[in-house]
Amino acid sequence: MVWSIIAGPNPLFGGLKSTRSIFGESDHMWVEGEGMLHALYLKKNGRIRGSWNILYKNKHVQTDTYKMEKDRKKPGFLPAIEGDSPAVLLAYLLNVLRFGVIDKYLSNTNVFEHAKKYYSIAENHMPQEIDIHSLETLENWNVISGSWTRPFTSHPKKAPGTGELVVIGIDAQKPYFELGVISADGKKMVHKADLMFDRCTVCHEIGVTQRYNVIMNFPLTIDISRLVLGGSLMRFEENGYARIGIMPRYGDANSIKWFEVEPCCVFHIINCFEDNDEVVVRACRARQSVIPGPNSRVNHFEKWLKGRSSKDERIEFTKESTFPRVCEWRLNMKTGEVREKKNLSGDEFAMEFPLINEKFTGFRNKFAYLQVVESTEISGSGFTRFGGVAKLHFEEKRIPTNTFCSGASFVPKPGGVDEDDGWIITFTHNENENISQVYIVDAKKFTNEPVAIITLPSRVPYGFHGAFMPLES
Repeated sequence: MVWSIIAGPNPLFGGLKSTRSIFGESDHMWVEGEGMLHALYLKKNGRIRGSWNILYKNKHVQTDTYKMEKDRKKPGFLPAIEGDSPAVLLAYLLNVLRFGVIDKYLSNTNVFEHAKKYYSIAENHMPQEIDIHSLETLENWNVISGSWTRPFTSHPKKAPGTGELVVIGIDAQKPYFELGVISADGKKMVHKADLMFDRCTVCHEIGVTQRYNVIMNFPLTIDISRLVLGGSLMRFEENGYARIGIMPRYGDANSIKWFEVEPCCVFHIINCFEDNDEVVVRACRARQSVIPGPNSRVNHFEKWLKGRSSKDERIEFTKESTFPRVCEWRLNMKTGEVREKKNLSGDEFAMEFPLINEKFTGFRNKFAYLQVVESTEISGSGFTRFGGVAKLHFEEKRIPTNTFCSGASFVPKPGGVDEDDGWIITFTHNENENISQVYIVDAKKFTNEPVAIITLPSRVPYGFHGAFMPLES
């Protein structure tokens, strides 16, 4: 049996909400919404040669805060990410007084496996263990009896060769950034280090090679003092510094070799590997961050005092500047030289949500698969829409007009030898006909028609990341 799953936001009580009071307005961000898992199970039919049995199911991730709101049968948490700073600060206070936490635990971003256990995750809480057959939420992952006490990044990585899980966790208070290495059996925290950052940066993913951890320290920052003074909690600092750190697997802050790069925003790493004296980092790079958006530089406290709406004085920025292109950095560990290649995929296409054959994580790889932004004209509101999946080497698999994809995953072919021996599975939705389908494409014969298109019984909302794991019957 094989299984493909997508994690994404699906608000429990419909559309995301905003609040308005004498303190101003506070809003949810488009990346919020309670996590929902959509799973597709495929099993060969032993009675009919060449046929498969297919099962689809979905279920919300039952985080602690999800249960609180479900029991109330109405929204309870005040939105506390965007908006006028007095309103956001008040929302934090009221959420803590009412529920004991400042905001909801979302668990809506990714799913991963470690030590034959399966987890749903988002950056603002610990992972939730999931029963992969029923999609029931089992419990929060109490990592090795509390030896890790902060949230994970949404993209922990398995170290090549050892199977250890490399994780990072950020916090708005010092220590801002910690790295941990969990044993392959999930029973021991092998290593833990405070990387001694002087600011809290949003680091959505960590990279690994055979010997190193790859740390992205870019200028998308979280700053409580900035919020108190009237700015945004989260902001992309265009004039801030950007650097990539190469750290021995079990190193500390002093062992990191830092490479200064041009300021930009990177959420997702494609892959990292060692090439003689160089560490190669390939990622999706944008000039600015789509999160939290163009209003992040407004002083909301001053506007509140003047009695103006937070919708006034919006700072414009181009959609194009937030759409990422594939970039490569070559970091020379001996000389300290940085060689940067921008727009490896060309200027024509913007691409995000990369995936590779995970057997090649940390090793030199030839192929990557990315979701292609449909166009700047139709992707301007909130969540970017993706009109196809591209295989690097610039082969693109198009899907029908007004059909958009998300949550792509790579399924390796049993006994496969080549890197692209396998299939790409992606969830799609046709906005004209309101039909959700699953496309299965042969990765080696990428330009051919899909080998299968499966129509689902219900709509699958646009999600974030997909994953594949083989299952025992």
